[in-house]
Amino acid sequence: MKKSSKILLAAVVTIAVLAIVYRAVNTVPSADKSAAEQLLQILDDGGCAECHSADPEMPFYANWPVAKSLIGKHVEKGYAVFDIAPFEEALETGDAPGEVDLAKVEKTLSDGSMPLAQYYLIHWGSSVTDRKKSIAEAAVRTIRAEYYPNPSAAPEFANEPVRPVPESYPHDPLKAALGELLYHDTRLSADGTVSCATCHGIETAGVDNKRYSEGIGGQFGGVNAPTVYNSCFNFVQFWDGRAATLAEQAGGPPLNPVEMGCQSFDEIIGRLSSDRAFVRKFTAVYPDGLTQETITDAIAEYEKTLITPDSPFDRYLKGDKSAMTAEQIEGYGLFKEYSCATCHAGVNMGGLTFELMGQRDNYFEDRDLTLKSGLTDGDNGRWAQTGEERDRYRFKTPGLRNVALTWPYYHDGSVATLDEAVRKMARFQVGRNIPDEDVQKIESFLDALTGQYQGKPLTNTNQK
Repeated sequence: MKKSSKILLAAVVTIAVLAIVYRAVNTVPSADKSAAEQLLQILDDGGCAECHSADPEMPFYANWPVAKSLIGKHVEKGYAVFDIAPFEEALETGDAPGEVDLAKVEKTLSDGSMPLAQYYLIHWGSSVTDRKKSIAEAAVRTIRAEYYPNPSAAPEFANEPVRPVPESYPHDPLKAALGELLYHDTRLSADGTVSCATCHGIETAGVDNKRYSEGIGGQFGGVNAPTVYNSCFNFVQFWDGRAATLAEQAGGPPLNPVEMGCQSFDEIIGRLSSDRAFVRKFTAVYPDGLTQETITDAIAEYEKTLITPDSPFDRYLKGDKSAMTAEQIEGYGLFKEYSCATCHAGVNMGGLTFELMGQRDNYFEDRDLTLKSGLTDGDNGRWAQTGEERDRYRFKTPGLRNVALTWPYYHDGSVATLDEAVRKMARFQVGRNIPDEDVQKIESFLDALTGQYQGKPLTNTNQK
């Protein structure tokens, strides 16, 4: 046999063997498995946890000179963007996986960005074949429909990563009425000048439109005041998540020396107790009378009424195709294409996870060069509560409802316009530069997120 023929035969045999091995390691999940089990198998085959977890199992060659740097970088970036462990654990135990986690997995599947080519060239079974992709995407839809049913949306939008704001949220009307009074009561502050509404104005879209809010004695806080509207849909409160509930959040500012400056709630109770009419009204609803727990509970009940349904986008999701303009509809498509709908998922389009500020580029370095401002305590984010280095610069993702009215943007209030906010998010969180035309369409879509409060379109008396 000629040498060339031998080479050709060897090549054919090699390709055949490789094809057999490739087929063997790329088995698709059995149809008998549940959606969660199918998705778990594909994620496991894909080796997702080897980069997207806190303590990954490293391959034997991980410490080789060239591989060490490359693998280490991939693991660091992978874990920074997505810790897959809670998601996989939820699938294993039958608990509800996070909406953001579902959206991230779905987007990764749809654009084929994971696993990285360098990874599956070595780990053949990790590659997501067309068949695996089809099964995994169907599994995500099934899981989302099970844990996050969306009956108010039109059938074609029922499995979107974003859901309409409901018409109401469960609350106690009598307690909420008291909470409304307390929310606007300056007696909650040490010098009688600041109320909850000072920084979170009901007439100003739940914010004060200042970079940093002003508390007693002209002091300024270290982070931008987020909107109180739709805050009941957030999984925790404050940028750093230090409050698990609305009531716990309501108890923070009164005792903050920069915000309301009281030494204790006994001080607040003493002032309120002198108002006999208010005390009678309050004890009729709360027999235990004025306590820190009852005061903050009442405020929380009121805040549950501050929801803004029936935005043009909500009406569009419910089937009214004329509710949004053609540009806004295109903007929503781009919003999903540029991965915005992964972190900004759910009813409030955010408020469901802590995300690293600067996943693809160094946000703080750029900010410091632009604004000549160094890092502050407020920039530490979730780290301030956990002390875990991974949590430094991670913040609760803000909800985007009514975002056109809640400038300035970001935790540091450093961005004045939606245009700039969209561009910087794309650069620092997604690693892409968005064309002007796309920015305009996305901004137009964000305008369609302004909902209604008490049956009227939400407005902002500070509107520029």
